[in-house]
Amino acid sequence: MTLRLVPPPVRLIDAPEPNWSHVARLSDDTGLLEHARNATVRREHGYCVDDVARGLLLAGREPQPTALVTGLAERYLAFVTHAMAPDGTVRNRLSYDRRWQDEPGTDDCWGRALWGLGTAAGRCAVPWIRREARQAFLIGARQRSQWSRAMAFAGLGAAEVLRGDPACGEAAQLLADAATVVGLPGSDPGWVWPEQRLSYANPALAEVLIHAGDLLGDEHLLEEGLRMLGWLCRVQEHQGHLSTVPVAGWQPADLSTPDGRHRFDQQPIEAAATADACAAAATATGDDAWDAPLFQAIAWFLGDNDAGIVMYDPLTGGCYDGLTPEGPNLNQGAESTLALVSTLQHARAWAGRSATRPSGGLA
Repeated sequence: MTLRLVPPPVRLIDAPEPNWSHVARLSDDTGLLEHARNATVRREHGYCVDDVARGLLLAGREPQPTALVTGLAERYLAFVTHAMAPDGTVRNRLSYDRRWQDEPGTDDCWGRALWGLGTAAGRCAVPWIRREARQAFLIGARQRSQWSRAMAFAGLGAAEVLRGDPACGEAAQLLADAATVVGLPGSDPGWVWPEQRLSYANPALAEVLIHAGDLLGDEHLLEEGLRMLGWLCRVQEHQGHLSTVPVAGWQPADLSTPDGRHRFDQQPIEAAATADACAAAATATGDDAWDAPLFQAIAWFLGDNDAGIVMYDPLTGGCYDGLTPEGPNLNQGAESTLALVSTLQHARAWAGRSATRPSGGLA
């Protein structure tokens, strides 16, 4: 398929290796603390499953985890399973004095918990972590959510389990249900999105349709997911670089005036979600047309963004918390730093694949 996106001027060789230093700085023997002031952890804000599950997901994706990463994965797995109630619902917020601040439910934290557990179950290089994560995943997979993003996150975890074990009926059913809740894109080329507003984690909605179509053998669903993601990549492209949907979101009217479209505050997690979805599309199709938007997502962190500013601190390994009209928010919290690590994992994987191609490399 043709996306008509311009690869960024930043060379992929400029991307550093994934750096776990700041993730470790934000972690303790309980879990992963949510916020930082500059690079200093803010213990008063405590922990949340949303971020700990992201940490588990990324640790599970490491093909050759170090002792540091394996230790973090163990801690994060223990945290996520502790947050899960016997019926598979999930709490989200734990204070620094280890008191839960909410009741179990099936909001985004439930979906992200299953995404992290499913990835650890399907990919982690440590056998006992795979077994523990799968057991917890199957408990959580008994539940369903009314929220499209929670279901998308859970469906992405189900896809990881299903890819490793095609006979897992629980994962297959959850993935199919997630695709149903997300829905199909519309026919209006000006607004194909199945919702009336682009808000947060938009690429995950397209990605779960791509995985469902690919793993469940539904060619139409795969094509619709690719169409949805291709449209999103085009509307997020600005003057040859990625300009993610900002915190305030976009509605159809915003797309009619691209030069006047509000573009800040942009969150690193949105660039990471774009990289995830484009990598999934490339894997499902074998089409290198998806390299261009994947490169744009990587380059967003390297400075090819609306402000022309590098979005991470090379001294700490932390990522800045957002891109504002005045420049980066210099706080280096867990969500942003994990978004950086996630995207650099894709850069490393792409570089490894391209090394085996006769003409590999980014012009």
